[in-house]
Amino acid sequence: MNETGAFRKRSHDSLAVGAVGLLVLLSGLVGCAGEQPKPSPPTVTPDQVRGHADKAFENLKQEERNRTGTQTEPPR
Repeated sequence: MNETGAFRKRSHDSLAVGAVGLLVLLSGLVGCAGEQPKPSPPTVTPDQVRGHADKAFENLKQEERNRTGTQTEPPR
């Protein structure tokens, strides 16, 4: 094979590698673009957090009363 033939083969191989790389890149972009965005989680207000914490604390106090068998505070 002469020098011109070797150059053509290398240029053809690099073109094929570039085409495959471009195909992989485009496939990745199209695949990611088709994914639906996830909705943001609902926001919780400080009052809701405080209410949930108060309820959990009351439950803990009730469990403590049940475990010790004493009634330190009248039930609500």
